[in-house]
Amino acid sequence: MAKVLVVEDDLDLLAKVKEWLGFEQHSVEAVTDGQEASERLRLYQYDLVILDWELPGLTGVDVLRLYRDTGGTTPVLMLTGKGAVDDKMVGLDAGADDYLTKPFHLKELSARMRALLRRPPSFTGNILHARNITLDPCARKVTKSGQDIQLLPREFALLEFFMRHPNEIFSPEALLNRVWSSESDSTVGTVYTYIKTLRKKIAEPDGNSVIATVHGVGYKLVPS
Repeated sequence: MAKVLVVEDDLDLLAKVKEWLGFEQHSVEAVTDGQEASERLRLYQYDLVILDWELPGLTGVDVLRLYRDTGGTTPVLMLTGKGAVDDKMVGLDAGADDYLTKPFHLKELSARMRALLRRPPSFTGNILHARNITLDPCARKVTKSGQDIQLLPREFALLEFFMRHPNEIFSPEALLNRVWSSESDSTVGTVYTYIKTLRKKIAEPDGNSVIATVHGVGYKLVPS
């Protein structure tokens, strides 16, 4: 069972989605305008958000941008009648995790929900979060507690890889294969060097880092 917020101003569709999700044993809360949706997301925690694009008050994209900009990490599935590629890009770039074009079958809605609920909780579309670290792949920007951190391109790539695979352990050899080009002449020693410098740049004042050493195995990112 998941706690789901459904934001939809089409009352007939809203009723059908609520009934269907209730039948699937989910806990469902529903609102019909963007302003109330934004307020709910500010005050309460959900496992999944189903968010319509066209809403009174604030649009779904506005709600989503505000939520992501304030650190919200809950998966968001956007519902829309817009089918153009450019429109989908707007939604995905705003932080949507998936996209469902109306009309849709309720069984497909369930399948999309199951896929999103299986994802790591730190996955939020474009913007990635881990503790006080935020990484924006599009802007090539990393901040720690709101302050910019200057990373070398390979340090950035390494951090992004860890943030997209939280709590997974990777050996230095695996990191070399996954983060460096296949044509690179870098060695495992290079990985050790970059791990050391990256951890120093993103460390807490007490020296702790989101990247932990698993002795004898490798490294993992511990998001919380």
